[in-house]
Amino acid sequence: MNISPPLRQATLIRRYQRFLADIRLPSGDIITVHCPNTGSMKNCLVPGSACWYSVSDNPRRKLPGTLEITTAPSGNLVGVNTGRPNKLVREALEQDRVPELGGYRDVRTEVRYGEENSRIDLLLSGPDLPDCFVEVKNVTLEATPGRILFPDAVTARGTRHLRELMVMVTRGHRAVLFFCVQHTGASNVGPAEKIDPEYCRTLHQALVSGVEILCYRCQLAPNKIVIDESIPFQWY
Repeated sequence: MNISPPLRQATLIRRYQRFLADIRLPSGDIITVHCPNTGSMKNCLVPGSACWYSVSDNPRRKLPGTLEITTAPSGNLVGVNTGRPNKLVREALEQDRVPELGGYRDVRTEVRYGEENSRIDLLLSGPDLPDCFVEVKNVTLEATPGRILFPDAVTARGTRHLRELMVMVTRGHRAVLFFCVQHTGASNVGPAEKIDPEYCRTLHQALVSGVEILCYRCQLAPNKIVIDESIPFQWY
């Protein structure tokens, strides 16, 4: 995903009230930007560290700036805009950079499905292939060097999505949980059992039932964010 104009650099001061962040510009001015992330953003926020933000030209927006990338305590870059992963995964699919999901010609987004009134992030279809339901998650919580966990906060919505994916498997479809890892230091992904035990129990049930897990790390730069490389999912 090319970003034009490129993201602007600033210094992070703080994130607060969930959707707000104060940043210091190179000029010394302090502005408030939108923080598009409903999670805890644990281990993604270091006051005084470099961050990057985009600017919208939409005159209706109260806050034109959006926080996009932060610096983790490890010094790695973290993509915190949870609105980007679906687009990143779709772009990777259209460019045949996810071999596990090759052969699908059509990609639909935000399609209603399941028994709990959910929307699937991506619904893939292709000739002589079962429909493939893909749920995309942004993964950023670094627990130890290289090990990135999901979720970073309790997610009843995420647990519901796992239940829906399991139902799709029973109906003869493919169901994929796609961990889009916007963390440049990632080497593997695992479950954050201490943060949300119920989600992790349901995740284990989903794997046993036939739901697939894919984990891909992203490259992050001010002018480009792109899905880069497959990394393993490891329970421990």
